[in-house]
Amino acid sequence: MSRILLIVSGGIAAYKALELVRLLRRDGVGVTSVLTDGGAQFVTPLSLQALTEEKVYSSLWSLTDESEMGHIQLSRAADLLVVAPASANILAKMAAGLTDDLASTVLLATDKPVLVAPAMNVRMWTHPATVAAMATLRGRGVHVVGPEEGAMACNEYGFGRLAEPAAIQAAIRSLLHHASLHHASPAAARPLAGRHALVTSGPTHEPIDPVRYLANRSSGRQGHAIAAALAGLGARVTLVTGPVGVPDPPGATVHRVETAEQMLAACMAAFPADVAVCAAAVADWRVAAQSSTKIKKTPGGVPPTLTLMPNPDILATLATAGPARPRLVVGFAAETDDVLDHAQAKRTRKGCDWIIANDVRPETGIMGGELNEVYLVTASGVEAWPRLPKSEVAGRLAQRIAEALDVAEALA
Repeated sequence: MSRILLIVSGGIAAYKALELVRLLRRDGVGVTSVLTDGGAQFVTPLSLQALTEEKVYSSLWSLTDESEMGHIQLSRAADLLVVAPASANILAKMAAGLTDDLASTVLLATDKPVLVAPAMNVRMWTHPATVAAMATLRGRGVHVVGPEEGAMACNEYGFGRLAEPAAIQAAIRSLLHHASLHHASPAAARPLAGRHALVTSGPTHEPIDPVRYLANRSSGRQGHAIAAALAGLGARVTLVTGPVGVPDPPGATVHRVETAEQMLAACMAAFPADVAVCAAAVADWRVAAQSSTKIKKTPGGVPPTLTLMPNPDILATLATAGPARPRLVVGFAAETDDVLDHAQAKRTRKGCDWIIANDVRPETGIMGGELNEVYLVTASGVEAWPRLPKSEVAGRLAQRIAEALDVAEALA
């Protein structure tokens, strides 16, 4: 049985830790919990004990526990340490190496992977101190899930909401899976080692004038998650991303662009690659004549006429047959009607090997959200995947890519 140590720090989102425990126990994962003083203001030790069916730890100064060096044992007995919610306070302690309570001491003493799920006010999340702390933690290999964008208990709106328990559960599953593969054999843990993966993500911004641009609602969450999953399987990952508000995925080399033309140039410069995953939502058109000055609105004036021209087709260009073509080219089809018909036609028209298709009508909440429900369209047929956190969709896709490249290499 896999085991995690769940650290619950202070914040209104602490109540979601109880649902996370329930989901993990349903997965057969053993959960031991550490409850900080702040966390205990929102959930009780009794609630955690009832759901985990294990003792809840909270004090660094317990004579009974510390007589056996309890903080050391807690830090080593689990396969994964999870901090959910992770407040600004505990993230700052982790980054600085401070140990003034049991939770921070355990985190400094551990030699196991750590996953944090930040939750705080939007201004706390964007404060330079928190940004610096997160950069430090990511640089040390700490894994991060969330935060999400939305309304908060403080009546503000923005990034800072705790990721939903299902999304945290998916991240835990992925990390535990990678850990089990690593213990099984190094080769099994990194099936994409020695391979180069090119991933595009996010929207493109096509300027109208120095102030305005054409764009779409893509958040980049799915493309960034795919880049992280491929890197987790050992691939050397080049991520070409349009303007997004999500963090850079660990293990990827990131190239930031704005327009479709810039994205295509960055992709071609990244070749050769073994696989290309075109998850970016590239604008189909750009303005034929960009204004060098802001287009002014005049009283009683008529709206300007914008003449559009096609953008370069990045997916079709990368899929063009030739010696530089990746062995596997994967495209995305975000549709609002006749999803499978459009996706199958797109796969044929673009010349790519696979299409990941989804329904992005506003009522689905998929575009810009944390969950996705996709179809994998190949020459062999269509697979319908259930509604999953985007991190888990990414993990499934990365594993399928690894398997497909192994088959292609065997047949070469």
